[in-house]
Amino acid sequence: MNILTTRLLLRPLAMSDAPDIQRLAGDRDVASTTRDIEHPYEDGMAEKWIKSCQEQSQSGELVHFALTLAEAARFLGAITVRMDFRPSALVSSSKKAELSYWVGKPYWNQGYATEAVKPVLHHCFTILELDRVYAAHFTRNPSSGRVMLKAGMLYEGSQLGPTVKWGIVENLELYGVTRSQFELRGSTGSP
Repeated sequence: MNILTTRLLLRPLAMSDAPDIQRLAGDRDVASTTRDIEHPYEDGMAEKWIKSCQEQSQSGELVHFALTLAEAARFLGAITVRMDFRPSALVSSSKKAELSYWVGKPYWNQGYATEAVKPVLHHCFTILELDRVYAAHFTRNPSSGRVMLKAGMLYEGSQLGPTVKWGIVENLELYGVTRSQFELRGSTGSP
């Protein structure tokens, strides 16, 4: 499924994205802000990741979007929605998912992440019919938190670990939004 915004086309990942993924995700600054991107990002890693994403998408474990410029079809980054249907202490049948994303360094501070996350959240609640979406970012990456807030997520607190990146236990800032909270906010990110 494709999602079109003012400047972006969000579409499924393709093997043809591998060179751009290797170049952008291979930047140490990009890798340092994410939980799962390794550094150095070696040959073949992008293809392996795309194949894994495609397989997990087919099995219903997750939904992936490539962030591309709508007019130029230039690859900017990726968004993942990982399904998490484990029962929680409060709700036994909650349909929830974890949202994560990354944008290549040449495209930072241009509003692309916010422009992409908003419609993906809308997709999560209207098409995927999720009850809740949550996300986290390293405390040392406050820009990611601003994206989450602008997109309509709510700050829920912080947590030390259990995430370790390059031998350092990371503080995480936690965000989430339920379908009803998102609808109340008009799905625009505005309070």
